[in-house]
Amino acid sequence: MDYLAQSHLHTSMAQKIINDSRIIPLWQSMGARINLVGSLRIGVLAKHLDIDFHIYTPELDVSQSFTVISEIAQNFAVKKIEFTNLAQTDECCFEWHVWYENNDGSLWQIDLIQIKSGSFYDGYFERIADTIKNAMTDDMKRTILKLKFDTPDHLKISGMEYYKAVIQDGITNFVDFLAWRAKHPFNGIIEW
Repeated sequence: MDYLAQSHLHTSMAQKIINDSRIIPLWQSMGARINLVGSLRIGVLAKHLDIDFHIYTPELDVSQSFTVISEIAQNFAVKKIEFTNLAQTDECCFEWHVWYENNDGSLWQIDLIQIKSGSFYDGYFERIADTIKNAMTDDMKRTILKLKFDTPDHLKISGMEYYKAVIQDGITNFVDFLAWRAKHPFNGIIEW
């Protein structure tokens, strides 16, 4: 399998979905700042079809958030939406998970994390993504993509685990990656 070509194909599909869903202009219309984060920002979108955005607003207003989501939900490709209110936690956010059915029948998960501007995580994951992208060589990118595509579907692995294993610790194959994971258990947010 040509992992880079497959990643480019998924990236192209993701950009089409972003445009079709109107997520960016809908959030911006309420004055929000919206940033792409995660594997799509880093350039290593693989077989887990997801798009991650962090959205920043001065306040976490539930009714305002639901208003934007109701606009997004009017797109017939949107099949399911979940909401979690984490405003009173350290994350200080609302989590929206939107499932979008692409015209090829594939189901994409779009994570929309609305974060209070100025809180601890304001810009945090964008900075980490940019640091990873800048540290990643072409060979590391190919290795990360290969590991992601080689991961069985039943295993849930955070993207940060791949990045740390490959970029920081030089892991190059799936067997060594599994051994690396056993020595580095994932407990919530992995810091870079």
